[in-house]
Amino acid sequence: MTPEAVAQGGRSPDRFSTTRWSVVLACADSSAGEETAHKALEELCKIYWRPVFAFICRRGYSVPDAQDLTQDFFLMVLEGNILKRADPSRGRFRSLLLKALQNFLVDDTIRKRARKRGGDMKFVSWDEWMAEAPSRLAISTKEAETWPAEKIFDVRWAATAAEHALRQLGEECEARGRRRVFDVLSDYLAAERQDVSYQKLSKTLGVPEASVKRLVRELRVRYRDLLRAEVAQTVEKPEHVDEELRYLCAALAAG
Repeated sequence: MTPEAVAQGGRSPDRFSTTRWSVVLACADSSAGEETAHKALEELCKIYWRPVFAFICRRGYSVPDAQDLTQDFFLMVLEGNILKRADPSRGRFRSLLLKALQNFLVDDTIRKRARKRGGDMKFVSWDEWMAEAPSRLAISTKEAETWPAEKIFDVRWAATAAEHALRQLGEECEARGRRRVFDVLSDYLAAERQDVSYQKLSKTLGVPEASVKRLVRELRVRYRDLLRAEVAQTVEKPEHVDEELRYLCAALAAG
């Protein structure tokens, strides 16, 4: 999906006072609303654990060690002040989390403190999350071994945002009795795709080509809206959304 296509979504500056990341930042600057901020931050962490895990793996850790470190890192994020220490890139959750992760991996004291505080607590149930949120993005072995960890993090982050928006769209379609329509058309919702065989899709769905074209247009519009809303949850201000969308679209294209 092109940045321009995604950026055409509607803007609603007032809603930024209640996006998850804005709630976290607002409460970090005051003594109020800690429980609300914690829930907002936990939700973001549960969505965006995969880029953290991928980054740690690329840094040379085994899968079991990377799983443990991912758990420990998120415990520190939720229970400590590691995000405040990672400033100044606080406007974007992605940038701030990456900086905090880099600090975490080079600071033995931080890691040991996380393990001590977390004990046997598991933030992510790996089997459940891998089953619940499978990724459509496959990074080849060659790319996984040659790309910088930061690039893998960004590509995984972009894919997570896109896939989360796509899952929301699938749930909406299912609620409206359109799950099969979504399953058939979901691979064609990127606006730049030109290889759509409407005739083939028409036969698959058993509806006229004109109806297929309309459905694709409708789903693309809704997908763009959901992706824009997802990205908005990870930036502090509305003016950051377009820039972040362009960055993530470029990351996906590079991936």
